[in-house]
Amino acid sequence: MVSETHIAASEEQVAELIREAAAARRPLEIVGNGSKRTLGPPVRAAHCLSLSGLSGITLYEPEELVLRARAGTPLSEIEATLAACNQTLAFEPPDLAGLLGPAVSEQTIGGIVATNLSGPRRSTSGAVRDHLLGVRAVNGKGELFKAGGRVVKNVTGYDLCKLLAGSFGTLAVLTEVTVKVLPAAETEETVVVSGLTARQAVQGMADAFGSSVGPSAGAWLPEPIAGNTVVGGRNGDATCLRLEGFGPSVDVRRTQLLARIGPSAAVRSLTGAESRLLWRQIGNVQPFHGRSGQAIWKLSVRPSDAPAILERLSAVAGLQAFLDWGGGLIWLSLPCGDDGGTAVVRGALPGTGHATLLGASEAIRTAQPVFPPLDAVTAKLEARLKAQFDPCGILNPGRRGSGDPAGTSLPNSV
Repeated sequence: MVSETHIAASEEQVAELIREAAAARRPLEIVGNGSKRTLGPPVRAAHCLSLSGLSGITLYEPEELVLRARAGTPLSEIEATLAACNQTLAFEPPDLAGLLGPAVSEQTIGGIVATNLSGPRRSTSGAVRDHLLGVRAVNGKGELFKAGGRVVKNVTGYDLCKLLAGSFGTLAVLTEVTVKVLPAAETEETVVVSGLTARQAVQGMADAFGSSVGPSAGAWLPEPIAGNTVVGGRNGDATCLRLEGFGPSVDVRRTQLLARIGPSAAVRSLTGAESRLLWRQIGNVQPFHGRSGQAIWKLSVRPSDAPAILERLSAVAGLQAFLDWGGGLIWLSLPCGDDGGTAVVRGALPGTGHATLLGASEAIRTAQPVFPPLDAVTAKLEARLKAQFDPCGILNPGRRGSGDPAGTSLPNSV
């Protein structure tokens, strides 16, 4: 339980507070606005370092497709600035407030980078770490350092940007980030195919992604889930493929996609605002909001493995699931039980894939491994990284579970 919160107003203050904490061996919980405090195991610290005072966009060059902002900058401010120039964050950051609790605050760009949270466009445009050009940060010794720059070619040697993205604040405290931005799509349309099974949907999405149709996102929503989105649940299971780009290009690719699907399938389209709403609902996991007593899991798997995993889990009473990332991401909701479904979910995974527990009570998140277990070699490597960046172990202790691993081993993690 946090007893004292320190709000840093400058980068220098962040470094000073960390130096003092390191000298006193005083653990710190690191937050922006605290929107992701319940994502992962509880932090074992009585003091909190808040970056909410480090806010504001420090550089934006639309013609260069680059934006720099302090870590505590609200994501809404960044998205509004980009929208004014018809640009966007290609990794489509989701808002998981509906899963993480009713008291969740507005998320910040630093929190998005620290957790590597990516939305439906992840399978085609990459994760947050793929769009992170540079960082300024303070390590656990109170030393300020910077990595990367304003263009991709500036990233040489060890890529600290990718290391810190997804480290959950256990290696260093981000104070400023530089990200690549992209033009927003002129036209957006989602083709919805009704009646496909999970296996048929995954195969169809793979076929579309591997063709010149070039969808930017693909999801499969079984009928109960589809009914909780703008798609509606009247026509059975829904396979959704999003097309983006210039209007004539979208028209041509829609024709190509419909030809691949065939004339016998039940197909309809969502355009403009409806399409945008659907993918916000999918990315924000809206169908699972407000499900009291349920554990929410995020499984990163090979798309071809997804149907078999769902089949193994089909006998679990009360379980609901849907697919994103063309089948590479499985969202699960199931009764918490005593272990948050840990045994049954991890037992359903093949030799590959990662399962992360996103929604559960504090007691379950304390007792159960929230993040995928590490093999011995990776655990040793990440322990060495932790020792180099945070030798006193004061940054977010417990945040990543035993050993507080860095996140390098989880390329598709939250």
